[in-house]
Amino acid sequence: MDIGLVALLRAAWIAGTLPILIASIPSSRLSWFHEALLGFAKRGKIMQSSSNKFTVPQRFFCHFYVVAVVWTTFLAVATWFYAYRMAPLVSEPLFYSTVASHLTGGSHIFSLHRSHSTRVRDRYRVWQSVFLLLLMEVQVLRRLFETIYVFNYSPSAQMHVFGYLTGLFFYTAAPLSLCCTCAPEVFKFVANQVAEFIVKGRNRMPITEIDWWGLVTPLLKLRWYSWIGVAIFLWGWIHQRHCHAILGSLRENKEHADDYVIPHGDWFEYVSSPHYLAEIVIYGGLVVACGGADLTIWLLFGFVVTNLVFAATETQKWYLQKFDEYPSNRFAIIPFVY
Repeated sequence: MDIGLVALLRAAWIAGTLPILIASIPSSRLSWFHEALLGFAKRGKIMQSSSNKFTVPQRFFCHFYVVAVVWTTFLAVATWFYAYRMAPLVSEPLFYSTVASHLTGGSHIFSLHRSHSTRVRDRYRVWQSVFLLLLMEVQVLRRLFETIYVFNYSPSAQMHVFGYLTGLFFYTAAPLSLCCTCAPEVFKFVANQVAEFIVKGRNRMPITEIDWWGLVTPLLKLRWYSWIGVAIFLWGWIHQRHCHAILGSLRENKEHADDYVIPHGDWFEYVSSPHYLAEIVIYGGLVVACGGADLTIWLLFGFVVTNLVFAATETQKWYLQKFDEYPSNRFAIIPFVY
């Protein structure tokens, strides 16, 4: 594990989360900071049409998911191939001859067992990273499809360029955080393969026979909590898809794309930003799928929660100001809580 990459990602998530937490403190002394951060975070309907300094069209959301799909696909394929070639997830019993040769050494057998356990645990983490990246791939592919075919962004809808850059950063760092414990080794492996190809050429490269079933079976050996994480992930994924379809249907008539109406259906009956709630559930599923043992993924999840709760709070305020008949029983993002 490359401590430098892990530390850099953790520092980045903390640096992104702390300002949002500070801006969320209900203090009059910090109101200026709240407004300053909100100015960077505003987009779409909660951004004033006159606030066009340093903004880009909201339809540029598509750029996030183009980057996410390309980057996540590369990481998933590279990590999967590395796992297949360098970290086969098979049981490796200790050979009796090796054990016997260490019996007279007393504690050597225990150090051998620890070394064996460490190797198995490291290999398991690599395949777990493949698993998480595949889930992320499912998410970003759907989001790319939605930005192209489901959402009809208002021609006047804008977002701050800082928010745009933050989105590009997020969809670069988030997939990398899911595999950061093995990413340096994966990058070295890919670089070596490319260098070998350049030196030897295609005709002199050794022919690699791929056992396609062998690519899949290690994923089926993952622990029980990985599959609970998948269930949570899919629960959020399905509801986010439904909520985005509802939002998209509100703008099917492009002639009235600037008109806003109150959305109804699915989790909209409980909260004003159910698509944000679903996003939190999705990333919560990733935390569970990794066993909750990776601090980097926890920090990623913390950033997602604070960012979306902050955005949902402003969305709730906008709805209440915009519509006198807005349902009073709707919470901002967490049903019956907030």
